[in-house]
Amino acid sequence: MDLIWEGLQEAVRLVRSGDQLILDAAGLTIWVSALAVTLATLVGLPLGVWLARATFRGNYLIVLVFRAGMALPTVFVGMLCYALLSRRGVLGPLELLYSPGGIIFGELLLAVPIVVGISHGAIKSLDPRVGETALTLGATPLRRGLTYLSEARLGVMLAVLTAFARCVTELGIAMIVGGNIKARTRTLATATALETGKGEFARGMAMGTILLAIALIASCLIGLLGREQKR
Repeated sequence: MDLIWEGLQEAVRLVRSGDQLILDAAGLTIWVSALAVTLATLVGLPLGVWLARATFRGNYLIVLVFRAGMALPTVFVGMLCYALLSRRGVLGPLELLYSPGGIIFGELLLAVPIVVGISHGAIKSLDPRVGETALTLGATPLRRGLTYLSEARLGVMLAVLTAFARCVTELGIAMIVGGNIKARTRTLATATALETGKGEFARGMAMGTILLAIALIASCLIGLLGREQKR
């Protein structure tokens, strides 16, 4: 307990003093995760709407694949991204390996199933009269899709926040694809593991505390949205 208490005290001191390693890791973590989730939202929400409203053979199977993807281990996603982004991989010419772009790509693959799965469930549970009314009023397919998203906005926000919380705390993708390069691809999660392994417990505790704070804020918002959705 003494080690933890002393580590927390030193962590507070480091954060207050504006330790550059901590600030760099925190800034990269938030920026990379926010961009990955933004891209995942642009891709995942149209897919969620389409799967929720389209009726075709194999629809349930596709939804099942996305739902299974919500539970993918980040290490597995990291290995998959490494295979795609390495020199012998399909995306090797893009030279994204060991760069922030590579982490964004990996977190994009991690976030898309979450956005699709949760938004699909939210839109699927809407009153069927929402779509029927929009169709009767002559709404275009795009307008109908926006109407679905508006009516299921709590579920949509829940999907985005859940994806962000998952991305900001992940370790496997950032470690395997990013390479944990100082001031380039070192995120809060990889820095916490590295500093703790080096015996720099206070700095590791500081980074872990910031990571925990971000995750707690996202989790609290998710909880509030979930409660509002039930109401």
